[in-house]
Amino acid sequence: MKLMALTIILICNYATGQQLKDLRMKDNLVIAHRGTTFWAPEETEAAMRWARNTGADYLEFDLQRTKDGKLIALHDNKLDRTTNVAVIYPDRKDNPISDFTYLELLKLDAGSWFNREYPDKARPGFKALDILTLEDIIQIAEGKRICRDKNGKRLIAQLNDGQISSSYEQDPKDNGNRPGLYIETKLPELFPGIENDLKKELSRLGWYCSDTLKLKNIPVDKDKIAIANTKDRIVLQTFSLESLGKLNICFAKYVPKCILLWRGNDAGDILNDDINSFRLHILKGKENGATIAGPSISGKPNNYTNLLTPVHFEILKKEGFKIHAYSFDSEEQFFQYHDLVEGMFTNQADETLRLSGRSKGEITNHNVLKDLGY
Repeated sequence: MKLMALTIILICNYATGQQLKDLRMKDNLVIAHRGTTFWAPEETEAAMRWARNTGADYLEFDLQRTKDGKLIALHDNKLDRTTNVAVIYPDRKDNPISDFTYLELLKLDAGSWFNREYPDKARPGFKALDILTLEDIIQIAEGKRICRDKNGKRLIAQLNDGQISSSYEQDPKDNGNRPGLYIETKLPELFPGIENDLKKELSRLGWYCSDTLKLKNIPVDKDKIAIANTKDRIVLQTFSLESLGKLNICFAKYVPKCILLWRGNDAGDILNDDINSFRLHILKGKENGATIAGPSISGKPNNYTNLLTPVHFEILKKEGFKIHAYSFDSEEQFFQYHDLVEGMFTNQADETLRLSGRSKGEITNHNVLKDLGY
């Protein structure tokens, strides 16, 4: 398989001390949407460790910023759906993320809601989960986990400059996969400068440098996912053309950028069904540095608008885009669309990998989560 051959090449490069190879982004990519929204509380440590060990090529997440400048992974701009904010901060339960400091957010339970919402998939270990930072997800991608006490609370320290620091340890259940990061600037208009903040934090953690010779080299086991040890370790995505332009300025051209596509009425959406509007929208994305397009696909369970009809596909290919569509959450969707795309956003990475012929069924939601201690 292409993936196995690529992995072996990367291991040889690491072992001999050579620099990371220039990669042409592979096809048949499995992108773990929020880690998973299906088997574990989304964008939590459980979801990201599960996606890594399952064998996803990328850990996908949404980026927002706290009141004190911490970059965190959270989809909604409010906390009421996925935390117990109404219990901990009843007078602020409807406030946006930017109204809370990181230390305040760490007091929230980001996992118990999943057990209530999906009792058939509930697990005791989900109760102590908290909101992740960008650094947390990078550490998970590198094979680590957050250090926690016997009650599941993370161990933190407050530094002299007032910043909060977490401790990490080698994950005893890490199986050697090293996925990349697929990062979305979420509601970037609410967080001015977040694109540059992202660049600074990725640089600090060794995952980005405009001089590719100085990129951090990450050990990868033979026959495992190896994208974290390539120049394609980061993909940047957004629905916002304005944020896309800023990302294109902040980051070197070798960092792939994806313009996400949605038919709707909000800023950044495609406002009508006219195919010329679609064409103009993706051309603006191309002008702002996008080489990947992320259209929605139809079908259960999400029933999104289909922006990957034959006409849409023809336009995207004519303009030279790779297609990473969302989201592949059923067998029917896989067989209808997988031949049209180079990448698949999915909430069920285990199933998508199986359907792609990249696993033999031994990787399942249950045995991975159980092995991880949830």
